[in-house]
Amino acid sequence: MPLLVDGRRVRLPQSAGDLVRAHPLLEERARLLRGQSVQQVGPQGLLYVQQRELAVTSPKDGSISILGSDDATTCHIVVLRHTGNGATCLTHCDGSDTKAEVPLIMNAIKSFSDHTQCGRLEVHLVGGFNDDRQLSQKLTHQLLSEFDRQEDDIHLVTLCVTELNDREENESHFPIIYGIAVSIKTAEIYRASFQDRGPEEELRAARALTGGPMISIYDAKTEQLRIGPYSWTPFPHVDFWLQQDDKQILENLSTPPHFVEHIRSTLMFLKKHPSPANTLFPGNKALLYKKNEDGYGKRSLPQEAKNRNYQRNSGIAGS
Repeated sequence: MPLLVDGRRVRLPQSAGDLVRAHPLLEERARLLRGQSVQQVGPQGLLYVQQRELAVTSPKDGSISILGSDDATTCHIVVLRHTGNGATCLTHCDGSDTKAEVPLIMNAIKSFSDHTQCGRLEVHLVGGFNDDRQLSQKLTHQLLSEFDRQEDDIHLVTLCVTELNDREENESHFPIIYGIAVSIKTAEIYRASFQDRGPEEELRAARALTGGPMISIYDAKTEQLRIGPYSWTPFPHVDFWLQQDDKQILENLSTPPHFVEHIRSTLMFLKKHPSPANTLFPGNKALLYKKNEDGYGKRSLPQEAKNRNYQRNSGIAGS
């Protein structure tokens, strides 16, 4: 069945701007979202989703109440929610394989056994800007087209992407919104930034930077975050990239200015761990984490970085 707005099928292909002009409610929602102030989201109840990751849960979750992601430039953050059972999926898409990723998002929501109850599927797309390489425009078109090809009716509720999320400063273009969060219980979507992006921020970022595909990182039944085991080949020319100035990294790795430090840290991580299977995943087993009730648990891992907000469940990780 088609992608719908206000009960009417979306006419594709068309630009995001043309689409919202044909549906004034979409344009108003995008305006209201852009006009919000950015909320600083703390670690309590938060599950942060990195690039090429997805997470899905429901209001029954006793550990996670907020899904969020930021640092999106040409990337789009996608929220798909079932209004009947409240099952909510958030993912950070970069256009690497949109045709495969949209079915993953759909299946993540359908994995909740009561997805057929009364209600409907609603999708929200946020991110991108008028970039010179038109990567945002391409990703917007891909996402709209792939959701339109799914078997289920999907209602487009929020569209704040590409030209709708663009601002110009000194003849250069930038996104207005870099990050959003969604409340699992209330379904509220709002502009957000995050200080806590763990656990294992560098490890997860390294997987994406080396070309890892979209993966689901959270098991809502056990309320556990699952990381790995991952493998990658040594990152090509890592020393070359570490020697480049901020401008070169910004231009070639499509990252916001405040993200350069994170990219450098991830490159250093890849240099230190060219083959992660043995050093980062002893016994080739996954790392499992569960959010503490107060959001400030401690963990003990065979790595240098510490994260206070998740508890490592030692000895129960499977391969």
